[in-house]
Amino acid sequence: MRTVPLKVGFMPLVDAAPLIIAQEMGFAEEEGLALDLQRAPSWSTLRDWLVLGQLEAAQMLAPIPVAMALGLGGMTTRLDALSILSVNGNVVGVSTEVASKLRAHGFTPDFADAHATGRALSTLSEGLRVGVPFPFSMHAEMLYYWLGALGPAAPQNLDVRTIPPPLMADAIKAGEIDAFCVGEPWGSISVEQGHGELLLPSSAIWQFAPEKVLAVRHDWTEAEPELTGLLMRAIWKAGRWLAEPKRMSTAAEILSWPEYLGVSAEVAERALSGHMVIARNAKAKPVKRMLTFFDGAATFPWKSQAAWIGTQMAARIGLDRDNAARTAETVFRTDLYRKHLAVLDADMPGASSKCEGALGNPTAVSSVNGTMILGPDSFFDGEIFDPQVKK
Repeated sequence: MRTVPLKVGFMPLVDAAPLIIAQEMGFAEEEGLALDLQRAPSWSTLRDWLVLGQLEAAQMLAPIPVAMALGLGGMTTRLDALSILSVNGNVVGVSTEVASKLRAHGFTPDFADAHATGRALSTLSEGLRVGVPFPFSMHAEMLYYWLGALGPAAPQNLDVRTIPPPLMADAIKAGEIDAFCVGEPWGSISVEQGHGELLLPSSAIWQFAPEKVLAVRHDWTEAEPELTGLLMRAIWKAGRWLAEPKRMSTAAEILSWPEYLGVSAEVAERALSGHMVIARNAKAKPVKRMLTFFDGAATFPWKSQAAWIGTQMAARIGLDRDNAARTAETVFRTDLYRKHLAVLDADMPGASSKCEGALGNPTAVSSVNGTMILGPDSFFDGEIFDPQVKK
């Protein structure tokens, strides 16, 4: 079968799985594509490759297209987020030295309680050096939201530093940072090396946070509508494949290959299965929805999620929050998702926006095919974000 080659960029993270599986398990070929997967050393490099036309598409931090639309970060080329690649999947961790200090203050991590963990970390927050993969990332937004909700002084007292995910464990080992928020497997690698311990999964802060998106340049989307649809369908099929628990071991083995993550399959599988080892020689702790690729409309680019990201950035930087929310909504291409995935009879919610944080339990909502079940999406502090309410 003749295929069209597409250069697609990714970072060596477990949540790059939909791109990797689309190519390795034949979903791209089914759609007439051959994905030339390009591993990037950092998020800034990956963004630049996409903007400069060296790639047709890329795995991207969900806030990056929003930040660019808001004129932040020095680049304003419009990117479209065609779908969500992954929900959740990050971990908050600290060096073993900081972990020892926390225990000396009476805190024992349970890898579940965002309130207790945040309060404990805030007692040490003055001068705390925290690594995040990129300034405009869910890692940074969640960190500021979480600690800011527990005390206004906490975020300002953090020394936030940008460190590419594969270098995060090395930075902890070298004593360059005291804590981190990073995507797997790099939090687990710090544990394996004996220099870090995990405090919290990002799902304990927001139960259903969009993490990575499938991003393309807007001009490419406009010029190549057919290829856009083929790519979206291939990635959607890969996400559906990843949703089957029986396929975790196979997925972890593929991800472990040197050209992709280059880590052991056992470490890669932790995030996929939700069995996280938070300290060396400790028993694994189960985490519900540690990383989600498909279930509960996980691939749907909710405009309300984009609005939340835009509002958070605006509040932190000093922009008009309502304008930021409206601009952000244009980046998440719900219209293209509906258009190109309808061919697969993919179920999708009847609405394109919702109140974020309002679902405490699995909830049936109207969908194109009748009803679908959305999972819990609560924020740890009980806040509800209504995109229709002026900020």
